[in-house]
Amino acid sequence: MLRAVVPPEPERVWPFPIRTALLGMAGMVLIAGGGMGAGATLIHDPLLANGAFNWIRYGHGMMLATWMLYVGLGLAIWAWIRLGRHARAGRVNHAYMIRVIVMWIAPLLVAPPLFSKDVYSYLAQGDLALHGLDPYAVGPSALPNALSDNVSIVWQNTPSPYGPLFVLLAKGIVAITGDGLTSLISGVILMRLVLAVGFAALWWALPRLADRLGGNSSIALWLVGANPLLVVHLIGGAHNDMLMIGMMAAAVVLVLDRRHVAGIALLALAFSVKATAAIALPFLIWVWMTHIPNATRRYRFVKASFTAVGVFGGVFVLCTLIAGVDLGWIPALSGSSIVINWLSLPSGIGQAVYTVVNWVHPWGDATPFITVCRTVGTLLLLYILVKQWWLARDGGNDAVRRAALGMAAFALLAPVTLPWYFSWALVLGAGFAWSTAGLTLAACGSVWLLLITYPSGGTALYDWGYLVVILGVSVLAAVSLLKPDPLNLSLRIVRDAPEKALRHHQ
Repeated sequence: MLRAVVPPEPERVWPFPIRTALLGMAGMVLIAGGGMGAGATLIHDPLLANGAFNWIRYGHGMMLATWMLYVGLGLAIWAWIRLGRHARAGRVNHAYMIRVIVMWIAPLLVAPPLFSKDVYSYLAQGDLALHGLDPYAVGPSALPNALSDNVSIVWQNTPSPYGPLFVLLAKGIVAITGDGLTSLISGVILMRLVLAVGFAALWWALPRLADRLGGNSSIALWLVGANPLLVVHLIGGAHNDMLMIGMMAAAVVLVLDRRHVAGIALLALAFSVKATAAIALPFLIWVWMTHIPNATRRYRFVKASFTAVGVFGGVFVLCTLIAGVDLGWIPALSGSSIVINWLSLPSGIGQAVYTVVNWVHPWGDATPFITVCRTVGTLLLLYILVKQWWLARDGGNDAVRRAALGMAAFALLAPVTLPWYFSWALVLGAGFAWSTAGLTLAACGSVWLLLITYPSGGTALYDWGYLVVILGVSVLAAVSLLKPDPLNLSLRIVRDAPEKALRHHQ
């Protein structure tokens, strides 16, 4: 007896998540608008100083701007979590995800600096180079003008800790926009556009990393590209980490694809923006080594190492010569140690020990405790990096995974840690397959790290009541990734993706 052949059910094509995209975009618009009064605004803003909206920077106007910004953050987080449920259920492909991300970052490109004043430091350092001063020897205060006036007092006398390529980019931006008060606004916008090249590199690299590392391209783009921690801090805050991580991710893809020279050269460019990218180099040497056929292990390691170091060093030297600077930025890296917060595990332990000792016996200064703990933390970090590097000696995907672990250890154990530093490890790890528990923890941590800085750039790490509130918000966001409307606030039944789709894409 013949049995009828039932054709397979065609795969459902989901529509573009327009409501989620618009929800996030509305949040970003509110963040940008609120940033006019509550962000890291100019001391004398030429657009607002004598305009109809000058009131937004003072008193009740600033309070209104702050509420507007936080409502925007709430909408952005809500939209990101909704987008995450779409990604987990397979309702968005990576092309849809990129369109959503573009919609979300567009309002922030023209917003005032948010959650940080670092972009003013970048421009001031470029201005120093443009006027023939060495940004690795003097701080922004050496050239008093509208640029240096807006640099945080912490960095006024601190030389630049950034690589020659970034100094060259900052110099070029100031040469185009000028150093006047009005020009400073166009300088911030142009700096953001330059750094957005890093975001574009991420859009190219993340789907390819997911393909090579066994992950899901939509999840990878959601976890990194759409993450409010990166969008708000790295685009809104205009941090050069954005350019560094974009080039680093693309470099890893190239090396995995056996385009070793191009990958290492791109990693050297990332290093020439910010030194952290160098952590990935020894791990990528293992990957390169495993691609060399028909030779002893020692020969392959020596060949890969010498070639990689030669390419890396050659590109870096070329950037240094073109920028017309020296290696002064290497010792200047220690200048950031003046920032002390407990997000850096060694600094936090040092502060805690000092507090306990001070209860028992008054002690005038916490510096010795912090210095000792930072020294121990640095030694522990070196041990972890070396161990992870050695365990990665078989190369392949495991080397990338261990590089991500090394980046995470660096963010935790470095003398200074800022919230967006955790994006380094997230970028390298996003391409792997994530468990439900892993995604939930990443969502919780991302939201918490997003909110621990005030919009003006100050830290909230010692406002304990505020920290408890944002921890609750972060946990709620993480739970909402798994269960729509966990507080049962909706007046209708909220249904998410079918269980079959969820099981298939987890």
